[in-house]
Amino acid sequence: MTVVTWPDEVDEVLGGDLTCALAYLTPAGGAVVSAVAPIGLRDRERGTVGFTTSLGFGRKLERMKRNPQVALAFHSRKHGLGDFSNARYVLVQGTATFDVTPDRATMEDIGARVVPFMGPPKQGRFWDRWLSAYYADRVVVTVAVHRIVVWPDLETTGAPEVFGEPLPTGSAPSQKPPAGGTAPRVEVDKAAATADRLPFRLLSYRQADGYPTIVPVDISGSGPAGLSLAIAAGAPGGGRRAGLLAHDYRPKLIGLESRQHTGWLEADGETGTYAPHTASGFAAPPNKTLLLLANGFLARRGLRKAQKEGLLDALR
Repeated sequence: MTVVTWPDEVDEVLGGDLTCALAYLTPAGGAVVSAVAPIGLRDRERGTVGFTTSLGFGRKLERMKRNPQVALAFHSRKHGLGDFSNARYVLVQGTATFDVTPDRATMEDIGARVVPFMGPPKQGRFWDRWLSAYYADRVVVTVAVHRIVVWPDLETTGAPEVFGEPLPTGSAPSQKPPAGGTAPRVEVDKAAATADRLPFRLLSYRQADGYPTIVPVDISGSGPAGLSLAIAAGAPGGGRRAGLLAHDYRPKLIGLESRQHTGWLEADGETGTYAPHTASGFAAPPNKTLLLLANGFLARRGLRKAQKEGLLDALR
């Protein structure tokens, strides 16, 4: 496979953004999109981009092991380390691999990379023990880049430039509707109000070549059929399983809010209707101590659950 590389202005985005969106695929052909911290992980010579996650949140790892085709959307310069005037929207598509037992040198390198973005970690007997599931059990996910799509602005209103494999020329056919129907299954007005309140809203679905894609959207209204979306980058016509993420974050990720949905998208170019089927999310306090307490609790709980269900053994 040919190594995909990219110019300096794109590398600045990949190396400087505080957060980006990750999309991975479900067994049913849907997409799930969530926010991750890339901490500048990339290698132009090898054609790779990366991020870290925790074994305590192993469900996404299980999905990526089943189908390693993923996408990363670098959609905001907010609170990052790069040039704020670099308004490019950068979509990375590729194949994910990871090692659930990284060596000590790898984890020390990750620890050093985190500091410029999030500040030094709390240390001491209590914090070392409490955050062991969050820090010590980090997993580095490396994405071998298949394609990078770069729009000249964060709203994706201009013509994109492509590095690597060309974009698929045809649209994927409509997917088979879920057995339970395509109508909304959660409260639409509440979902629309929450998503509209958060500044970053991203839609993900599987495109014709099998990779997920991620594009920004605006909420233009809501009704019994779902959320009305404005999709500047455009979306293929027909119906398909799709994920929706709305989120916001503060400096060093101390204080963040996220709302995720999976559901059904009916699109036609730059407009679409999204019927949410599931809803999940969280709001983390803008206080580092409280945030680390919550991170430690959630990671430890998730790790125990993963061990009980045999997920860790399956990943290994």
